[in-house]
Amino acid sequence: MKGKGEKKMSEEKSKQVDLSKIESALLKRSAFIKEAAVIIKEGHPFAVIYPDFELLKKAAVINIEEEIKWYGVELYNIDAQEDEKIRGYRIVTHPLARTPEGEWDKRAVSQQLTQAEEAEGEGSEPGDEIYRKLKKYLNSVSVHPVHMRSHLELDLELDSLEYVMLFVFIEKSFGLHLDEKVFSRLMVMQDLYRWVHKHSKKAGFAEVNWNDLLNEKSREKLVYSPWVMMAWKLALLPFFKLYFRLKISGRENFPEGPFIIAPNHCSMLDGFIVLATLPPPVLKKSFFLAYEGEFGTPRLKPLARHSQMLLIDIDKDLKISLQRTALPLIESKNLVIFPENARSRDGKLLPFKKFFAILSKEINVPIVPTLLQGTFEALPAGKIFPKRTDITIEYLKPVYPGEENYEELSGRVKKAIQTQLQSH
Repeated sequence: MKGKGEKKMSEEKSKQVDLSKIESALLKRSAFIKEAAVIIKEGHPFAVIYPDFELLKKAAVINIEEEIKWYGVELYNIDAQEDEKIRGYRIVTHPLARTPEGEWDKRAVSQQLTQAEEAEGEGSEPGDEIYRKLKKYLNSVSVHPVHMRSHLELDLELDSLEYVMLFVFIEKSFGLHLDEKVFSRLMVMQDLYRWVHKHSKKAGFAEVNWNDLLNEKSREKLVYSPWVMMAWKLALLPFFKLYFRLKISGRENFPEGPFIIAPNHCSMLDGFIVLATLPPPVLKKSFFLAYEGEFGTPRLKPLARHSQMLLIDIDKDLKISLQRTALPLIESKNLVIFPENARSRDGKLLPFKKFFAILSKEINVPIVPTLLQGTFEALPAGKIFPKRTDITIEYLKPVYPGEENYEELSGRVKKAIQTQLQSH
């Protein structure tokens, strides 16, 4: 429990910061936020968010947390005053509590942060073979208990990678094709079970793994444009050296054969800095992972396609996107992938996602950790014109996959970047 002094400080902080102003700003930032209550937690604004699940279904969004975080909370934080920035948030699956007067019941909202709401009176869980096998699989990929009312992302904490494997499991076990558009309406366990039960053609329990998925025969073809890449390099490198006093080190660390380049990500400049600084033999056979939302516009898509970019959409064609990402490594080319999967909003390292480590282990290729410094100061999120400042890029010693799991391999790469960052 909070001490009296801490509680008093929290109340004083609430009076200083206009919480209703923050709530209104959040609702304006994202149409997918239906309700937002902001409280003071540990001395800072903390948002409790109830999404518009119906709108998310219509838009076929399956990565709800990513959508709310980057296009709601973090967009708000870019322009917010320091003491009004949201330092933490929780997405809940039930409407927020209100007082009889229609105001937020802050005490009840606070309880939603520490108590998982479980629906009662829904009856016992189905005892049929399909439910048991579906639950068994979900229990194998989530550390949280699986119930009929469990939300696959918000309660079980599945991510886009686990969705892909779930789709494969359902296809192999029950003979059903599940895509993102259908899945966006089935993200609660009871809805998923009812859909599988209604349409299933069989009831097995298939083993699924990343090696089979990544090496599955694909119709995807790489568009190889080495001379276009060289033209980009010749145009960008002199400008970066002059304007940003760009310094490059560690290019002797590139191993023979295919490998993954894994830089930290703070700015829209990062991919272009990597492109400009790769030696010609490496650059000509390197492909860059990029998001459809940023480079898939009618104007940019043809340019991206002929600049050795692999466009992916985390809410659409996930399986195909992941197989497309693996293709350069399978064909003995290199892959540039940002392990954080998003740009840092404060210059600090974000958590590393594990897909780059999955690629490394399953295709048996090394990873070159890469440290970019100065790009955040030059062009942080929300800015259009870069500021003149020093930028450095360091290609560190390669990390080879060993006996460790995906998370441990990802952790080794992050530690290499973090250690080098702290040494400066």
